[in-house]
Amino acid sequence: MATKNSFDYDLIVIGSGAGGSAAATIAARAGGRVAIVESDTFGGDSPNWSDVPTKALLHAAHLYDEARHGARFGLRSSTLGYNYPSIRTWKDLAVERTGAGGNRRYYENQGISAFSGIARFLSPNEISVNRRHLSASSFLVASGSSWTIPDIQGLDGVDYLTPRTILESIKPPKSLFIIGGGATGVEIAQLMAIFGTKVYIAEKASRLLPNQDAEVGTLMERVLHEQKGVTTLTEARVVAVARDGLSKRVTISRGGVERSIKVDEILVAAGRAPNVDIGLENATVKYTPKGIEVNEFLQTSAKHIFAAGAVLGHGSQTHTALLESRVAANNILNKAKVMPDYTATPTVIFSYPAVAHVGLSEDDCLKRDLNINKAIAPLNIIARSNTSDFRDGFVKIITDKKGVILGATVVAPQAAEMIHELALAVKHGLTADDIAQTPHAFLSWSEAIRVAASKLS
Repeated sequence: MATKNSFDYDLIVIGSGAGGSAAATIAARAGGRVAIVESDTFGGDSPNWSDVPTKALLHAAHLYDEARHGARFGLRSSTLGYNYPSIRTWKDLAVERTGAGGNRRYYENQGISAFSGIARFLSPNEISVNRRHLSASSFLVASGSSWTIPDIQGLDGVDYLTPRTILESIKPPKSLFIIGGGATGVEIAQLMAIFGTKVYIAEKASRLLPNQDAEVGTLMERVLHEQKGVTTLTEARVVAVARDGLSKRVTISRGGVERSIKVDEILVAAGRAPNVDIGLENATVKYTPKGIEVNEFLQTSAKHIFAAGAVLGHGSQTHTALLESRVAANNILNKAKVMPDYTATPTVIFSYPAVAHVGLSEDDCLKRDLNINKAIAPLNIIARSNTSDFRDGFVKIITDKKGVILGATVVAPQAAEMIHELALAVKHGLTADDIAQTPHAFLSWSEAIRVAASKLS
């Protein structure tokens, strides 16, 4: 095999999203010859097409919604309106300001060679990008994932939206059928419903947000329906779609009964699949359609090739991909290998109320045969619920029999900020009593955490 210096680079990173960018930067700062290859927009999914633009739109929608319902506080806001092109301009500004979207120059300024195009392995140490051959002694595959298009009769014959293309819509559709009741489906359902869209959301599981505790899906279904008129169709299978004049007709099956619904637009948000079609077999890297196989050090079956982020197939959030990218960089650069510690990684859904979770869910505990205690504190029992006139939500804490916190879920307006106290507890093995004995500021939403913990202490 060629010596290290006869390769073009010390490290080639495939993918410039969260899973790739941190490692590329770390390796370049350590003096390595680094290249990064991006098949889409530099910066990857999070700043360009998912987290940042979606949250920017949701922030505007929430402000509009709150102001519109201000009469109960004595605010005259019933005539409030919105200009959707201006809202889109705000979203574009938020993307631009992160500095991570379309940021090819950022890498070049750090001495990293940046290539646009699809990377394909030709051999364990060589890839092609736009007919150009590049070689390296190490690789990091962070090619991410893409929205999957379900096998539904007639879907290929109609125009449909994805969570990416809906961000570019000129205006919200009059009616929208969302296929998939996971985190993205719920966020977009709420976003569009606030701007006046009649929304249907279909999920094949028995509840919305099937990866969360049961109480979460039940609550969000009620909130979406009561506040926004969203129709949730659980245990529903979409069997066919067809054009119907200028509209689309969606046929669903529930409990063996078929019905059809006519809508202006269809959004497909039924899951993502890792981008593994990059010639991995030519590099002797083991993978399945569910993702690249790695060991505890994020090393693939080819020892000089590592992988991080959504291409691993565990539907990672951006902060998890960043963690893995830093770990992979360490393990490529150093003999002393480290393992990513996922123990207290929170997940957040930026609906209103927001949903945040850390540690084990009740389902996880059941699967592991763990003996647990659990407690729920509804938001409406704390004073802040009264002063903000907001009652939909709760804090749920799960402990082992000794009171050590195993997991927690928060559904509240500030859930994304509140969850970190519980993440700290999971990370450091704190008990419910430790939390209950910690003073929590009066009139903060976090008082609900103290109440839930005190039920278990």
